Amino acid sequence: MADTLALFTSIGLSEQKAKETLKNEALSASLKDAIVQAQRVCGASGVDKARGTLLYSMASRLKDTKRLTFLSDSIAQGKISTELQLAAALDFIKSHPQDPINQKQYEEACGVGVVVTPEQIEEAVEAVVKKHKEQLVKERYHFNMGLLMGEARSALKWADGKVIKNEVDLQVLQLLGKKTEADLEKKAKNETRVKKEEAAVNGDVMAGEGKSLMEQLRGESLKFHKPGENYKTEGYVVTPKTMELLKKHLEITGGQIRTRFPPEPNGILHIGHAKAINFNFGYAKANNGICFLRYDDTNPEKEEEKYFTAIKDMVEWLGYKPYAVTHASDNFQQLYDLAVDLIRRGHAYVCHQKGEELKGHNAPPSPWRDRPIEESLVLFERMKKGLFSEGEATLRMKMVMEDGKMDPVAYRIKYTAHHRSGDEWCIYPTYDYTHCLCDSIENITHSLCTKEFQARRSSYFWLCNALDVYCPVQWEYGRLNLTYTVVSKRKIIKLVETGVVRDWDDPRLFTLTALRRRGFPPEAINNFCARVGVTVSQTTTEPHLLESCVRDVLNDSAPRAMAKHFTHYKLLPESDVRVPDFPANESKGSHVVPFTRTIFIEQSDFREKGYKRLTPEQPVGLRHAGYVISVQKVIKDAQGKVVELEVTCSSSETTEKPKAFIHWVSQPLVCEVRLYERLFLHKNPEDTSEVPNGFLSDINPHSLQTISGALVDISVKGAKALDKFQFERVGYFSLDPDSTADKLVFNRTVTLKEDPGKI
Repeated sequence: MADTLALFTSIGLSEQKAKETLKNEALSASLKDAIVQAQRVCGASGVDKARGTLLYSMASRLKDTKRLTFLSDSIAQGKISTELQLAAALDFIKSHPQDPINQKQYEEACGVGVVVTPEQIEEAVEAVVKKHKEQLVKERYHFNMGLLMGEARSALKWADGKVIKNEVDLQVLQLLGKKTEADLEKKAKNETRVKKEEAAVNGDVMAGEGKSLMEQLRGESLKFHKPGENYKTEGYVVTPKTMELLKKHLEITGGQIRTRFPPEPNGILHIGHAKAINFNFGYAKANNGICFLRYDDTNPEKEEEKYFTAIKDMVEWLGYKPYAVTHASDNFQQLYDLAVDLIRRGHAYVCHQKGEELKGHNAPPSPWRDRPIEESLVLFERMKKGLFSEGEATLRMKMVMEDGKMDPVAYRIKYTAHHRSGDEWCIYPTYDYTHCLCDSIENITHSLCTKEFQARRSSYFWLCNALDVYCPVQWEYGRLNLTYTVVSKRKIIKLVETGVVRDWDDPRLFTLTALRRRGFPPEAINNFCARVGVTVSQTTTEPHLLESCVRDVLNDSAPRAMAKHFTHYKLLPESDVRVPDFPANESKGSHVVPFTRTIFIEQSDFREKGYKRLTPEQPVGLRHAGYVISVQKVIKDAQGKVVELEVTCSSSETTEKPKAFIHWVSQPLVCEVRLYERLFLHKNPEDTSEVPNGFLSDINPHSLQTISGALVDISVKGAKALDKFQFERVGYFSLDPDSTADKLVFNRTVTLKEDPGKI
């Protein structure tokens, strides 16, 4: 240990840094080997601090240790002398995993022997500044200086970045002079608004910090491998057949991005799936690729036709069209043939351990793991022919998953008819076996999945390589979770069975069918997914952020109407009134409503004393009508409740402008209105520390309020199911499919402004 510590300090590491390095066994071993190799080349005294720094950086970043000696020699010989060159060297060997390395190509790629003079840097920066001079003078120090740096770096790939930056700063100062107070002020706030308007014109949606979803996905793609360069991905296993298989893959795909959205057809999609849909379809769209909708239909016990239909409907509702609709079951015969091949190669065996024995991560090793290949082949054929009972035998793969689980099951017996193949099969493949092989069959380039599947990445690679078939790359991203809800299929079924909600599309749920029924526009859901972003970390979000996206869309798309929950009467002149559908932009259309001697207003818009709206002493304007009303007589019922007002009416053109305007209806439709609040009382209803008695004990008794006698103006009479309106001063509403010709039913989608008590 002391010798190794001295070795590390000899290359310039501080004693503290050297001790920290020793705690990391893998890094410590790599660095030791790198230093020893470098000393062989240039002697112990030749490994100075500059070389030592590069050796440490190389050892800590190198994934393929078989290249350690090669890179150590390059550093010791002075061929690699900067961090920039080292980065290029690491990238080159990652891109060329097979021997031999072409030394000439390697040195060209790493800039070996290239010298950049100060004069070259000055000339290159001068050319870039001259190119952008007009815009620089106009924007001064608000100009994006990173653009100058980027173009100068492109012209002088191997120059020192710090020297380039100093030269850029110097030449900009010479051109513009010192910064003024105006230069120090922030850019105008309307820049983000302008970007949003431009994105809207292009049919794009905006994400955080003014980035559209498509921009965000393009940015994310910079982290991903290019089609055919799967081997550049960390953890990807290169076999003797990898390059040949990738060449065939490129011949089939033409270098096109291919993704897939692979839901199980055993339930309705929820808000988390919306993120997956947006990422898979959006990533392909952003890169001119294609995306498959592939049903993972390998568990016939839980699959129903209604789920297949609903899933496709929701994908299309969100605005995406699959390149093709496929099924895992399309490949049952090919998957079976591959399983036979896996047994022949010695990578799978038939096991008779019971299901309960296989549960957990410390299951006992199978006593049948080493059974002869021919015996497993015979037994697997007998499984296929239905000669075993359910649970009596499984086919297991000889591998250890990243989470330590040994020998995952590839096939199990189920005597349940399949919705597509009927009784043809009684053995069905598992997710761990099926998913990567279906990705391979469809030549998927990027298999995008949520973070919980990270533990299956190594098994994904292992199985494709064990069978010598094309191996795609699995990329994981964080799931989208919302507070105040549950999305588990099992728990939603419990909510339905116990009568808490009506069905999967109850508007209090966060299934996509429920959100559609409630009136959430698909664009709003896509915008929400864009705002949440495509990150590796799990995301838990408050529902009001989704609500905000809904308001943004509906404010521009939901025509206005006037509606009342309570009634008051007035005696007024009769006429028709033209009401704009969108008061902020009257060019978008209007509708006519009657204005008769009797109209209805909100009960809350009248008080007998001291009030901002209508009182016996204070007149108000009637919105859109062009009239001002004043109370003449207040009529009450036997209980003293105000039921009617007699008023006088005058034109707003000849009357002093009132302090307030109220909305009203005349000859209204009597409708049912359903008001929704959060289904659960606590943020995390599944957390037993918050809700000890379980999520069913956390139901909000006021999550649904039904108003059976709401009055809405007649402009909504011809509305169709899911048509959306803004009821002025009340909220956004959508026509429920329960509506009939005699009775319209409206769901409140969201209130006009954020209300912490509502979802």
